[in-house]
Amino acid sequence: MNRTTSVAVSALSLLTALSLTACGGDKEPDNSTGEPRPSTYRADKVSPAERLTKLMVTPSDVTGYEVAEPSTDFVFAKSKDEVTLDKPACAPLAHAMNQLPLGEPEADLTRVVDTEKYGDASSYITLTTYAAGGAREAMSGLSKAVDACGSGFTAKADGTSAYDSVTAEDPTDSAGDETLAFKAKMTFQGATHTLHTQATRSGDVVAVYFSVNGFSIAQNRPSDTKLPPAVVKAQNARLG
Repeated sequence: MNRTTSVAVSALSLLTALSLTACGGDKEPDNSTGEPRPSTYRADKVSPAERLTKLMVTPSDVTGYEVAEPSTDFVFAKSKDEVTLDKPACAPLAHAMNQLPLGEPEADLTRVVDTEKYGDASSYITLTTYAAGGAREAMSGLSKAVDACGSGFTAKADGTSAYDSVTAEDPTDSAGDETLAFKAKMTFQGATHTLHTQATRSGDVVAVYFSVNGFSIAQNRPSDTKLPPAVVKAQNARLG
């Protein structure tokens, strides 16, 4: 994707394997003899970041698509602290559409899923995991933002994204414990673009899906970029 396209996309808009630690050198008392004895091998606890890596879709899950770490060269914002809004209540919407985590997660991971066809839309998957109750709170905040921001809002970071309207819609794939979806319309250099986003919660993990056609935006061609059902269903299946 060239610079012009990357900038246009940004205007809208991470692991190690399970390890075993040998503790043979450590001794613990043997209650029967009073002598020290070797402790047993034990598996280290999987970190939140490692867990998300295991849950993220792989190319074998989505035939015809590539799964990669997105470039950070021209992102709209690298952290939520960089984003300011004319309507603070709309912050979850801006975060969801720019691959920033919702709420206060323990870890987050984003991948971009593309076809090999030049000019096709790009889809982003952001997974987040939370302490008890955090995932529910994140989904609740997103739902409230959809209700409060129907007339649109403006977000600023590395550029300005002005959204004309936000509307709830039926999800591409309903799964997990709860799912919500919305579409946002924006006008960029005279062309109207409809952007689709979906969030799915499965336990304490939330998956946010977002699709955009940067080529259409860069070329001032109207777009309505829907989420690819195969990708959403594959990721939801991995969440369980």
